[in-house]
Amino acid sequence: MDADVIVVGAGPVGLLLAAELRLAGARPLVLERLAEPSAEPKARGIGPLAAEALRRRGLGGALDAYRERGLADKARDHGSEKGHFAQIFKIDPALQEEPDRAGALIWQRDLERILAEHLASLAGQAAEEGVVMRECEVIALAQDDCGVTVTVATPAGERRLSAPYLVGCDGGRSTVRRLAGFGFPGTEPTSVVRRVLTDAPGLDRLPPPGWTATGRLMRAPGMVATIEFDGFPEDRGLPLTAEEMRQSLLRVTGVDVEIPQVRGPLRFTDGARQAATYRIGRVLLAGDAAHVHSPNGGQGLNLGLMDAVNLGWKLAATVAGRAPEGLLDTYTAERHPVGAAVLHNTRAQSALSLPGEHVAAMRDIVSDLLDLPDVNRYFGRMLNGLGTRYAFPYPATHPLTGRACPDLRLVTGSGETRTISGLCGSGRALLVHAPSQPEVAQAAGPWRGALDVVEATVKDRDDLAAALVRPDGAVAWASGPGPADTVTLAAALRTWLPPA
Repeated sequence: MDADVIVVGAGPVGLLLAAELRLAGARPLVLERLAEPSAEPKARGIGPLAAEALRRRGLGGALDAYRERGLADKARDHGSEKGHFAQIFKIDPALQEEPDRAGALIWQRDLERILAEHLASLAGQAAEEGVVMRECEVIALAQDDCGVTVTVATPAGERRLSAPYLVGCDGGRSTVRRLAGFGFPGTEPTSVVRRVLTDAPGLDRLPPPGWTATGRLMRAPGMVATIEFDGFPEDRGLPLTAEEMRQSLLRVTGVDVEIPQVRGPLRFTDGARQAATYRIGRVLLAGDAAHVHSPNGGQGLNLGLMDAVNLGWKLAATVAGRAPEGLLDTYTAERHPVGAAVLHNTRAQSALSLPGEHVAAMRDIVSDLLDLPDVNRYFGRMLNGLGTRYAFPYPATHPLTGRACPDLRLVTGSGETRTISGLCGSGRALLVHAPSQPEVAQAAGPWRGALDVVEATVKDRDDLAAALVRPDGAVAWASGPGPADTVTLAAALRTWLPPA
């Protein structure tokens, strides 16, 4: 075998998955068809769940440095500090239930660089070499009871590589998904967005941004974009050209603007599809390979990165032969509903973006509803993912169970203040309990070799005295003050961790 897990695709999801696998002791090999990382300015940021996941792995400093250099400001091009639902910019961060749980503005290409460096450091490499193989395009795939073999085309000719498992992180047009036979049902697109970065002098002749009879115009310094509901290109795989952008602007605004040069051309639709399952045998999918949808609300990259952190530790434990029964099956069980929910709300946003007086009336009503704080919080929680709650096969005796753990502050017996993110760098499960609950540590005795146990008091949370945090940051069990429910704690430990 050439690796424990072959990861196809060196985008953010593939790189983070490989890093999670490496941190958990598995040997990943990443295959990428491109010779160099893409320089296109794609996604502009990550949500709070992904940002917290990166901070748990010690990458908070890199995210903060990016913001402090002022690069994050350039990532926001829609001219508002508020989030949006169907381009209704009213989701106020200050109104949210947990305003301190924030995402991070960062271009996808810069995030890929940070993750590539992180993966290389975990693998003990000075660079990507040995972990990421570029100019390797998967052209054939076969699996049996022992593993998966792929045939890849390289500049030196075809080559065969094998591993016990393979994960397709190769985007919306996933070759792995097609070769492995995953179903990919969904809905056809209703709109197409075209965006370019340009300083063409004629742009000042365009009307103000907003809806027109044939679409929508969006503007920001150095950027122009359109939304149309017809005029789909015959071949969506071809790159967006300056002439195509010019014709789109003419259709939407009635103004003919010559665009001599474009940077970062981007075209996408609101087609929504999701793999029927995220696993067939020894082949799995993550990120856009598993689900595609409109980028409305900026949820795609966050969704894919959380796929990676959910899958990484489970797959590494399975490869090592130390996974509890059924652990790998929980990947689809937990992440498929989350992906389906994102497709659901992005379809709703697409519906609110269609032309016509009936839809315009509905947009006005939704806009008015967003002025209500409770409604604002509802939409904010839906888009930032903080409302996600996994269903576990044992009782959830605390409201935090199943949710992503916030970055709690803890006070140890020596008076030292620690944080959840500061304690999770090892990638192991973490059990925190108050000094008044020694029974928690006692109940976890048989699993001490598979988790870190910290005795500390949770600061600013009177309702929380103990918590079991999985390697992906999900709270597997929690307890308030008073006697802890150690029976449910033992059930949680049996579900997620092997006994020593």
